[in-house]
Amino acid sequence: MHPRYHRILLKLSGEVLAGEAGYGINAGILNRIAGEIKDVSDLGTGVGIVIGGGNIYRGISADSAEIDRVSADYMGMLATIINSIALQNAIERHGVPSRVLTAINMPQVAEPYIRRRATRHLEKKRVVIFAAGTGNPYFSTDTAAALRAIEINAEIILKATKVDGIYDKDPVVDKTAQRYSNISYLEVLNRGLRVMDATAVSLCMDNKLPMIIFNLTEAGNIRKVVLGDSIGTTIKG
Repeated sequence: MHPRYHRILLKLSGEVLAGEAGYGINAGILNRIAGEIKDVSDLGTGVGIVIGGGNIYRGISADSAEIDRVSADYMGMLATIINSIALQNAIERHGVPSRVLTAINMPQVAEPYIRRRATRHLEKKRVVIFAAGTGNPYFSTDTAAALRAIEINAEIILKATKVDGIYDKDPVVDKTAQRYSNISYLEVLNRGLRVMDATAVSLCMDNKLPMIIFNLTEAGNIRKVVLGDSIGTTIKG
């Protein structure tokens, strides 16, 4: 089988690793995702990954602890590094070489993020996990995913979620909700659809980088998207 995409940026939320517990890392889910990443890598597709840290700490929810926003965001970045190291170990147990590159300098733990180094790893068929967001407060991991995807010349961002795309209404509340197969960046921004934050969507729009929002809870969906199957919702110009 020939993949439709030869280099992708996979965006994972930290919450997806937690499973039903809502926090921490579920070993079974971690192993399944790592296996799906191996399947995609075996197709010859270069894989970059950005993962959130919400299963460990969410910076934007720190108000109740009276932690200032900047400190809270840095704590969130450290949480993404924990998840990245866990995912790296799971991927390598499946026999796929990988590297964690972090925007916060932490030489004992991971390589520093350098664009040329990241590109070189991808050329050598290594999975590259981008940790610590952009390295700056006030920027989400969605924005980090858009930025890194542009920097490594990814053809598309695959945002893995718990739903099978974007709907015109909340499908949980309204059973008549219709799923979009395609939607434009401007519609996402104008309607305030919270699939990715506005900064990330704007970056993708300015650089003509498409996104696919798809359901990660269904096994094999990452491979299906890479092969070009019509699942989820595509956001493009």
